[in-house]
Amino acid sequence: MHEVLVEVANEGTAPWRTRGREDGLFLSYHWLDERGNPIVWDGERTPLERVVLPGEALRQSVHIRGPIPPGAYLLAIDLVEEHRFWVAELGAKAHEEPVVVSPRDASHARVFGAHPDEAWVAAAHELHSEGYGAVAGAIEGLKGYAPGGGRSPRFAQPLVCPSLLPPLEPNCEVEGLPAWRPEDDEPFMYDGRLVLRPR
Repeated sequence: MHEVLVEVANEGTAPWRTRGREDGLFLSYHWLDERGNPIVWDGERTPLERVVLPGEALRQSVHIRGPIPPGAYLLAIDLVEEHRFWVAELGAKAHEEPVVVSPRDASHARVFGAHPDEAWVAAAHELHSEGYGAVAGAIEGLKGYAPGGGRSPRFAQPLVCPSLLPPLEPNCEVEGLPAWRPEDDEPFMYDGRLVLRPR
């Protein structure tokens, strides 16, 4: 997650305000490809720091999470009236800025509860570099974690014996093994082709 300083001006006739966790106006963004096609439409929401009256401008930081995989994108800053509309959909063009997203630094990844071979570590490192903070795979002999299949970024169970980037740490256990249950919208990947065999 990164902080980006933006400035927006209210050229309308009504005040802008964030009224709660999911009510009112929020600063947000879209990630687009080089042709303007959406890659990530619903960016993180950042509440307005104060009411912005007609004719006023607001300068504040916005929380930005980079897209996966790394590469060249357009970052489009926009406002969203939660559960109703994006301001750009009403004709106010979002501000677009070309951005090159770098690979994530995977050098500090730690594997918890296992000593995988070099091939497993290399595959996990590649996934971390793509942008995933947590990576895990199948556990031979553990029910629900049978080897097979491929990548699943929406795996419903905790990741067992995971490889985690700081500051992530295991936050639960599965049959006595350290595990990580997805939290805080941190991107994660389960890959059933990555197999660990408990000793």
